[in-house]
Amino acid sequence: MAAGALSRGLGVLQSLVGHAEGVPLARIAEELDLPKSAAHRILTSLVEEGFVRQQMPSGNYALTLKIVSLGLRHLASSTIFELAVPVLARLAAESGQLVRLGLVDGEQLLWVAKSQGARAGLRYDPDHGSEIPFASSASGVAWLSRLTDDEALRLVARQDYDERYPAGHNAPTSLAEVQSRIHEARERGWAHVHDSVEEGISAMATPLVDPDSGAPLGVVSIAGPSLQLPDERMTELAPRLLETAAELSGLAGSLSQEIRTRTEPGVSS
Repeated sequence: MAAGALSRGLGVLQSLVGHAEGVPLARIAEELDLPKSAAHRILTSLVEEGFVRQQMPSGNYALTLKIVSLGLRHLASSTIFELAVPVLARLAAESGQLVRLGLVDGEQLLWVAKSQGARAGLRYDPDHGSEIPFASSASGVAWLSRLTDDEALRLVARQDYDERYPAGHNAPTSLAEVQSRIHEARERGWAHVHDSVEEGISAMATPLVDPDSGAPLGVVSIAGPSLQLPDERMTELAPRLLETAAELSGLAGSLSQEIRTRTEPGVSS
């Protein structure tokens, strides 16, 4: 498959994430700036391969469980994931919030594992994209705090904004504001945001670093409704967040290497 066709196909799959009721052809074509005929051809191929189904009588397109099945089979073969998830679960139980692990993949920061600590009432458990926004999220700022200012701002400037998921009213509006957040996180050792990555949501995060080189490998974060994560609560949770990051840092390098190995062309699992 040509690179362009593959990119469009992946874009179609991403546009269907989080929409159990399905998405109309016209909306998919509009979001991806594709002619309807091209979007229809891609969807037809994905239906034939079993990744997408067309719902009746609406005619909407929705993801099947095939992608979930592939992901679970992939993760089930990773003993490192088995080691990381209980660590996340402990922090989730203590905080009562969503705890996530993000890892560096090239110039991206991607969610790879999570544990939900909220058992009742308000809870934050987003379904959308796996790539972490740098400027508006605590996780993005935490990772950038381990880079030089020039490198951090370059990454912020090149990341595309996903209009499907509007940021909160406290999202930074300038590179100078982003830089200020990075400096604060660098000094404190962890980043925090309120109503920034998403309205009504607060989060705190700290980087995972290679114990030998100090290179940033990823992040661990706590996120939840802003009413449940004011600054005072974040201050209480900060020591446990930092302890969890130290525990996960030893696993993160191995996990990053495993992900790269499994995704390199010609390497089979």
